Amino acid sequence: MFGILFFILFTPGVSEFLCSSSDLEMSYTFCDSAAYSFMFNLTPCSIMNQPIWKASLTWIPTSDISILNIIFKVWYDGAKALYWKEALCSGVDDEYAVCGMLKGETIATTFDIKGARTKFPKGNYNIILEGFSDDFENNMVICLNFTMIVKQDPF
Repeated sequence: MFGILFFILFTPGVSEFLCSSSDLEMSYTFCDSAAYSFMFNLTPCSIMNQPIWKASLTWIPTSDISILNIIFKVWYDGAKALYWKEALCSGVDDEYAVCGMLKGETIATTFDIKGARTKFPKGNYNIILEGFSDDFENNMVICLNFTMIVKQDPF
């Protein structure tokens, strides 16, 4: 199992290497003009026979997080493959640790990413993750552009 833990406080647009293995490469950039204090860890760096990835996230938001709407877009080899929008925090009876955090507070959490449901074919994936702290997608609190290169088919 391979994972890289790093702390990032940098200018937007600079690519950050996440991990590399014989079957997977991942990196990301921030896709907006803001600079963030952000840390992300992912283990293992593999999609072959790995039904669950362990992820750790540390982030200092630039806005209060009473509302958090996430938009998740995936492109596979240049074609749009997925668009998913979810309200993670609504301000009432929220289940996620990030909900209710105040601007400048440190969010430190771990979670599972369940990949067993999806077999990722060999190819290049671009994944955009946008987070908004309002219902109208005006107040962006984070924007990440992940690049995932799957080097071999899992079939």
